[in-house]
Order: sequence, then C-alpha cells, then structure tokens
Amino acid sequence: MIRHRAAVIGRPVSHSLSPVLHRAAYAGLGLEDWSYERRETDSESLPGLLAELAAPVQAGPAWAGLSVTMPLKQVLLAHLDVIDPLAEAVGAVNTVVAQRSGAGDALLTGFNTDVAGIVGALREAARTQTPGSSDAHLRIEQAVVLGSGATACSALAALGELRAGRITVVARRHAGPGRALSAAHRMGLDIEPFTWKPADSTSNTEAAQRLAAADVVISTLPAHAADPLEGPLRQALARAEGTRAGAVMLDVVYAPWPTAVAGAWADAGGALAPGWLMLLHQAAPQVQLMTGRQPDIECMRAALRSALPPPSTTPVRTND
Repeated sequence: MIRHRAAVIGRPVSHSLSPVLHRAAYAGLGLEDWSYERRETDSESLPGLLAELAAPVQAGPAWAGLSVTMPLKQVLLAHLDVIDPLAEAVGAVNTVVAQRSGAGDALLTGFNTDVAGIVGALREAARTQTPGSSDAHLRIEQAVVLGSGATACSALAALGELRAGRITVVARRHAGPGRALSAAHRMGLDIEPFTWKPADSTSNTEAAQRLAAADVVISTLPAHAADPLEGPLRQALARAEGTRAGAVMLDVVYAPWPTAVAGAWADAGGALAPGWLMLLHQAAPQVQLMTGRQPDIECMRAALRSALPPPSTTPVRTND
C-alpha cells in the first residue's frame, strides 16, 4: 500500500528523469510504500496543486514533497509558507517539502538543491580529470556562467560556495528581478555582466574568449542555444593552446551529448560535467529532505545511466 507520495512538477515534465532517480532511491532504502510521479503543472494550476499538497490527510497517501522544474522555480516563491535562506538568496526553489505536525494543514517549505547539484558535479568532474586525487577543492580564479535565469542564479551560489574569484555572466538579458544580476546582489557577489548577441560574430568572439580563459564554465542554456559559440570557442582555445589546467565545463543539457560547446571544450583538453551529473547530485539531497533518510547515490547513478536517452533523441535540459 502506498502511504507517501512525491512528484516532479513543471511544464513539460514528460522528459524528466527525476522519477528514475527517486524511485531508485526509494528501492535502495526499502521504502516500498513511497511513490513518485510526473505532474504537468503551470502557473495557473500551481495554487490548486499546492492546496492539495498542504491539505490534511484524509484517506490515501500523504504528500511528502515536490521536485520543481521550469517554469515554476521562481513562481513558487510567492506561494510557500517558508523559504530556506539559500533558496531565498538564489531566488529559486526546486524542492518543496510538506512538513506535517498533527492533523492540520502541512507547512510548505521551499529549498534549493540545484546549488548542491552544481557543486557536486563540478567537484566530481575535477576529480575524474585528476585520477587518484582526494582533493575535491576547485581553484577558480575565473568563472563564466552562460545564461541568466533560475539555474544561472543557482550557478552563482555554487561558485560562491567554491570561492570563485572573477565571475562573468554571459547572457542576452541581465535586467529583471529573476535574473542572475539581481541574485548576485542578494548574495553579495561581484559579477561582470556581458551582453551576448548570438547573431553578431564580434559578440560571439568576445564571449568565446571569456569562456576560453575560464577555470570553470557553467552553461545553463537550453539545447543548441549556445551553438553559435562553438566555432569562436574552438578558435579561442586553439590560440590559448587548450583549456587552463584543471578547467571544467558543466553543461546542463544531457541530450544530445556532448553539446557543440562541450565538444569544443573537451577537444581542447577540458574536463566535462554533463547535465545528468548535476541532476544526480541535486536529487540525492531532495530525497533526504523528503524522506529524512540518506539515499545510496551509487544506486541512483546506476538507474539514471541506464535510463539516459541516446544521442539521437529530442534535446532536453536538466532543470529537475
């Protein structure tokens, strides 16, 4: 009998691999009375779902929580009872936990595990590049974030945790309360905004030069959005005689893989962190928040890798 339920919400979520990860975690923990599903949800249907989540348990399984993907990560902030300080600073929620005490309504609390996902993916990629190294610390003198939306805001928090030095945000738009520039101000980070014009060859060259000079690049763009940078990036990396020592690129896209810019980066000797690795490292703390138990991340990894789409499938991005 199912006693606890959770779901990933957003639109679209048909591609989401979060059910694979969470169900594998439940199996590893022996939680046979837990279920996890996909729920197509937009900003109009969100209040109704949250009311369902918070309602007292009458019959059937109790809601434990939600994983949140686009376009709801920032919309949710106005609908929750409590926001974790990290999620508030980032300005984006990717996890909702229904906290129950007694028979009344649940308290809905928002968290952000995307930051942990980005940090974990970058550290793992760095360790993989240097076999035998036990030092998970990345030395980041220069970092570049591609994009300025919710995931980019989480990327800035991750770079702050990793004690990055100079941070450049390359994006088409910077203004607005939900953009990375506003998040940087809340977190006390000093960033350099670079306005990128993908149709302008000069702008592509200048953006690519910034990527080539970085120790860490985090691309939060949808599939193919960064493709105009491939040629200029290859040229910039050739002039620099490859990437910087220990340089890592995280691209949130996990199909097709590698992306054009990730391929250029790897060909120049840089380490890659695919989007599925971020998805894995953000899902583990989600499971812990919802169940109160630490999942086996290797069990989750094995399930995820077996479910990854082949390179020829329709491009999707990891926003789970």
